[in-house]
Amino acid sequence: GLGRLIITLRLLVLFLWCDSCCNPLSMGAIKKMVEEEIPGIYVLSLMIGKNVVEDTENGFFKDVNEQVSMVCTQLAKDPQLKGGYNAMGFSQGAQFLRAVAQRCPSPPMKNLISVGGQHQGVYGLPRCPGEHSAICDMIRKALNSGAYSDLVQKHLVQAQYWHDPLNDDLYKKHSLFLADINQERGVNETYKKNLQLLEKFVMVKFLQDTVVDPVDSEWFGFLKTGQAKETETLQESVLYKEDRLGLAAMDKAKKLVFLASKGDHLQFTNEWFNANLLPYLR
Repeated sequence: GLGRLIITLRLLVLFLWCDSCCNPLSMGAIKKMVEEEIPGIYVLSLMIGKNVVEDTENGFFKDVNEQVSMVCTQLAKDPQLKGGYNAMGFSQGAQFLRAVAQRCPSPPMKNLISVGGQHQGVYGLPRCPGEHSAICDMIRKALNSGAYSDLVQKHLVQAQYWHDPLNDDLYKKHSLFLADINQERGVNETYKKNLQLLEKFVMVKFLQDTVVDPVDSEWFGFLKTGQAKETETLQESVLYKEDRLGLAAMDKAKKLVFLASKGDHLQFTNEWFNANLLPYLR
């Protein structure tokens, strides 16, 4: 599901692609590592659903906008989060957390750390992660047959950040989630204002990533509109040049941080994590 971990005072929110909130090999391991490195940190694990199975399934099938709303409600109800928190999103969890920052400024998100997030979406699913091969095959078929149909958009999470550069008008009109938070249908000044409240927006790109296509999306870049071969950086995009989301202003204020990690999607060592990401949580 959407929710993973919230850590306040020195707070962290962790999201991972199609995994549960409580997997000891993923979120559980990250939680333990952070707690060991930052003693006394408050950790709240968010579950989207009534149990671990529902939480995992919701990472594939639950309307992202509903998930974001559920997380916003949980954050607002937690008295320990009043002073603000840091957020860390893994894979699709990163763009979901950015939606939280843009839509729900209270309690305030201090730093947003995106680890392999797809902020301009994806145009391909070359290696669906995890041990869900049957689900991945179904997702590929659904995306290929009609990513922007109302049914697929409403019930398939990956379709909600599917970004087809060959059908830009369809994307802008029918994308229920990504086109909205990326200001594709107009400028929501509240989104722009709220995102700029972040102290730092850190984006991690995996240099040998075989999951995210195109990998430039992890640094907010994407394929140039109208074709599917050449990419452009964030700074070359209309989103940046027109500063539709406030990213240009944040860049000039040195609030944007671009980090690179060798290896495939979400593959990093504890040493790399501690050296590069923990400083934003202390």
